Amino acid sequence: MTTHPATAERGVGPLLRAWREQRRVSQLELALRADSSARHISFVETGRSRPSEEMVLRLAEHLDVPVRERNALLLAAGYAPRYPETPLDDPALGALREGIERLIGGYEPYPALVVDALYNVVAANRGIMTLVDGVAASLLEPPLNAMRLALHPQGLAPRIRNLRAWRGHLLEQMERQIALHRSEPLRTLYEEVAAYPVPDADPAEEPSEPVPYFALPLRIEHEGRTLSFISSIATFNTPMDVTVAELAIETLLPADPATVKCLQELMS
Repeated sequence: MTTHPATAERGVGPLLRAWREQRRVSQLELALRADSSARHISFVETGRSRPSEEMVLRLAEHLDVPVRERNALLLAAGYAPRYPETPLDDPALGALREGIERLIGGYEPYPALVVDALYNVVAANRGIMTLVDGVAASLLEPPLNAMRLALHPQGLAPRIRNLRAWRGHLLEQMERQIALHRSEPLRTLYEEVAAYPVPDADPAEEPSEPVPYFALPLRIEHEGRTLSFISSIATFNTPMDVTVAELAIETLLPADPATVKCLQELMS
């Protein structure tokens, strides 16, 4: 994701005010969190006072501003970016890549993948590759995108037995990310996948008998059998690099014994 080119021209005050309002925090509340005063926060937001670099970072932290946007705030205030954006294939991130590959490899036979802020797949294990077998070749060309893969009519969508519910879950997830990061590329992706046609409801989308799932499952057909998964997403704690901050590890946990057995057979 890229920072808007006019960020520096807008000044740090309006940007901080926009983040504060988005987080629904008053000037007084933010001041108390940041060990400042409402008067000073007001002066910063209106441009009457230039915040120190430390103050910009402190306010950003208490407003839960994403790492990439913290760099944008620093630039708008006239300071150098604090957080690097290291390419994932850089030697400096070698240990990270090795750790990710080992993690998702150890999760087999269950599916697991790693995506960036635009849901581009940067790593996937054999469990994922088994599920995507048979989708259109164009969707598997780099950069492979998890949202397109799931919702495109030539992707997994025709095989997802509860497509409407799962589609709603994915779109809501993207909406939350857009609200958090205010990313135009992510919004463009959202508009694309939200416009994909949705087939009429299939009676098979609902199981004949209630199933006591503890979370919304992904029910997907594979080789004539319906597999059920629960999705779990993990991110890195206190990242100091934009690239690392925007990575998410998604694992698909089997939701029933039949899925466990099927995956073990497929990967044996």
